[in-house]
Amino acid sequence: MFNVIHDGETSCGDGFLSTSIVRDADTGVAADSFIAGMLLGLLVGEGHFGGDGKQPHVTLRMHVRHEPLFRWLREHFPGAKLYGPYNHGGRQYYQWMVRGEALKNSLIPLIDALPLAQVDPYTYGRYQQMKERYKIPVGTDRP
Repeated sequence: MFNVIHDGETSCGDGFLSTSIVRDADTGVAADSFIAGMLLGLLVGEGHFGGDGKQPHVTLRMHVRHEPLFRWLREHFPGAKLYGPYNHGGRQYYQWMVRGEALKNSLIPLIDALPLAQVDPYTYGRYQQMKERYKIPVGTDRP
């Protein structure tokens, strides 16, 4: 079970990316392609790119049966926050969220280095809309 702070948030530490995920300066590709690929697949399948009107965030919300996956995310992306478990409307789920400095300095550069536009243009469009809405430079991703 997760250690949960009173407001339902599980803190994971300061740094977002573990040392195993570092973008190669020449190619822009994450050093650990499995971790980067898992993240890309999760964002395409379950990701929400939005915000609260003041700051952007990227969210994954999934059933509690995916708890091992959320533990894996906590291990590899410690700057993100994990909320839950929640029981709402007959659903039991966790919510993983990246915002603030972790989003700006770690997740966005990682996503921009991945071939999201080629893999899933629809998800790429939602990602770009978030970047535009919150004035995050759009021209930073790879061609």
